[in-house]
Amino acid sequence: MAKTRWLCHLLLRFLAFAATLSAVIMMATSHDRATIFTVSFEAKYTNSPAFKYFVIAYSVITVYGFFVLFLPAKSLLWQLVVALDLVFTMLLVSSLSAAIAIAQVGKKGNSYAGWLPICDSVPKYCDEATRALIAGFIAMIIYIILLLHSIHTIIDPLLLRKS
Repeated sequence: MAKTRWLCHLLLRFLAFAATLSAVIMMATSHDRATIFTVSFEAKYTNSPAFKYFVIAYSVITVYGFFVLFLPAKSLLWQLVVALDLVFTMLLVSSLSAAIAIAQVGKKGNSYAGWLPICDSVPKYCDEATRALIAGFIAMIIYIILLLHSIHTIIDPLLLRKS
């Protein structure tokens, strides 16, 4: 039973790594060029601080996820991993929220602020950013599941231990 639980945990860790890596790659490679009247502009993730935050946060979490994949099952570092999972899950939530907010403004605009939507002009960019945000959402869900699983398997035995 313990081996099956460990394999499921490892599979979830790998899926989280793959989801964060794909979100970073998709967002970092998203770009499109448009010309409105005589003005030409290029839309890319570096134009938005929220998208930069998304790429940086997810890159850090991708590296963390890669290293945790190679941590031995019996290591005492798993208690630290629970704390880091919590921190990185919060980082995932905040960066994804910021990126989704900016994506919504890009797609719908904001008539009260006078911001026009840009997705009609650069649809390829918007589609690529949307795919990256979907991968980021999947990664966030997996990290929440991992956090709950880690709390249950690592912390719970410590609470039930008799002194």
